[in-house]
Amino acid sequence: MKLGQQIRELRKQKGMSIQGLAKEAGLSAGLISQVERDLTTPSVDTLWSVAKALGVHINYFFCNFEDKKAIIKSGERRKLILPNSNVTYELLSPLNRNMEVLLVKIEPGECSHDTLMVHEGEECGYVLQGTMKIKYGSTEYILQEGDSIYLDSTIPHRYVNIGNSTAVSIWTMTPASY
Repeated sequence: MKLGQQIRELRKQKGMSIQGLAKEAGLSAGLISQVERDLTTPSVDTLWSVAKALGVHINYFFCNFEDKKAIIKSGERRKLILPNSNVTYELLSPLNRNMEVLLVKIEPGECSHDTLMVHEGEECGYVLQGTMKIKYGSTEYILQEGDSIYLDSTIPHRYVNIGNSTAVSIWTMTPASY
């Protein structure tokens, strides 16, 4: 099922109008309509807002919620890649757990989100390769290979690849948010 169709069906199941979903997500009704008709692909930030407004994790649109595997083989990882984005999220941990582990690949000049992200919980990141700028509230940190950072996720944040090669990092979050 296409992403727009999934959003439309869930919205209707929740008894929400397009205008209601738009208001709850802080988006325009026109954008919601275009996404539901698969005329445009939402950014990660937009999809996150829609998922939150519909009361589901963003992974609802990409994954089977009954997955209880303890081992995730490298070729079986669930990936979140949106068109027109040079950021890849690979789920390293099973779904429906209290903690989530992601492998994040960000191409040079790209950001993890269009805007600073705020969500409940905590997260810790470790840079495997490349150079990243972490925008955290009004502070910016530069992380290079081998560096790590702990964040309170309720403080606005995002990651930016400021290097010349793909930045690869591992992020652990609790509670799970994808």
